[in-house]
Amino acid sequence: MEVLEHVTVYREKGRYAGWPANYGIWSWGDEIVVGFVVGYLKYDGASFHPRDRERPMVTMQARSVDGGRSWQVGRMPCRTPGGRALSADEHVVPELGIGGIIDDELMEPPGGIDFTHPDFALMCARSGLAAGAKSWFYLSYDRCRSWRGPYKLPDFGLPGIAARTDYLVLGRERCLLFLTAAKSDGNEGRVFCIQTRDGGRTFEFLSWIGPEPEGFAIMPASVRLPDSKMLVAVRCRGREGNWIDLYASDDEGKSWRYVTRPVENTGRGGNPPTLTLLQDGRLCITYGYRNPPFRICAKLSEDGGESWGEELILREGAGDGDIGYPRTVQLPDGTIVTVYYWNDRPDGERYIAATLWRP
Repeated sequence: MEVLEHVTVYREKGRYAGWPANYGIWSWGDEIVVGFVVGYLKYDGASFHPRDRERPMVTMQARSVDGGRSWQVGRMPCRTPGGRALSADEHVVPELGIGGIIDDELMEPPGGIDFTHPDFALMCARSGLAAGAKSWFYLSYDRCRSWRGPYKLPDFGLPGIAARTDYLVLGRERCLLFLTAAKSDGNEGRVFCIQTRDGGRTFEFLSWIGPEPEGFAIMPASVRLPDSKMLVAVRCRGREGNWIDLYASDDEGKSWRYVTRPVENTGRGGNPPTLTLLQDGRLCITYGYRNPPFRICAKLSEDGGESWGEELILREGAGDGDIGYPRTVQLPDGTIVTVYYWNDRPDGERYIAATLWRP
């Protein structure tokens, strides 16, 4: 493994930028777009996420047209309910969140979506994490230069839906979305799969992925292999700590079986995975590790996820464990670009960074 360079995507003194995994990454050749959120730093020496909850956050988008070596950053070009930040209610006081105003802001799903359009992208968003959370989506046909929506997702009779962006396109009008529901007790969360067969006009509940957990199982990351097998990596928490589990489906998401635990420990608080199918057929999983020496990591699988190699360290030595939430793409020349949030010291700004590397 060779680390080529670390690149700063967005950094501003006194600001808190974070959580790319909540929003998504999309790529077309050497063009990459990634979403994230920006608020204000407020360090008190006690908070794991030292953000100022009484000041607004803003949803942002960064674009690179040179394979991740340089980036242009601006506001996410979409209509957000009340002009407020997407998927950030848990990080601000209720008066600045979306949850209280969301019902009047969402549109019915449009139908007629062409999921196979060459410049297509889909992004999910949510108002919360537990019971009462509502979710919606946006779509783009111009490589994220503009977003249509917000379009509501059904609740399927569940206590709450906490959507992050994770989907698999199966045809012009058919797409699977991987979401997290509140558990039967109202707490987050349990992963499940939904499907549309009519271009996003209607959605149907397809399957749960794994049993209801004692702690939580959230933030799915999916990939489809050449033999049509699907894999989903899941961020997990329980009495024994934080880890990542892997599930597989051989029937296009109708049922799932447990495969293995690619990552035994993701550190304090845990961190979500992202799965990438590499050009040489190997699988790559990337994640943050939130215990010292705080780092961004990867593992590779040569057998479709059944077993995984040793941990590869992409970057280490952050100021503390408030890092990670990566998303990863591979460029045509084989270079891998992993985007995440990072800090240099506990009381320093949180910023968005990218590591370019080769396996």
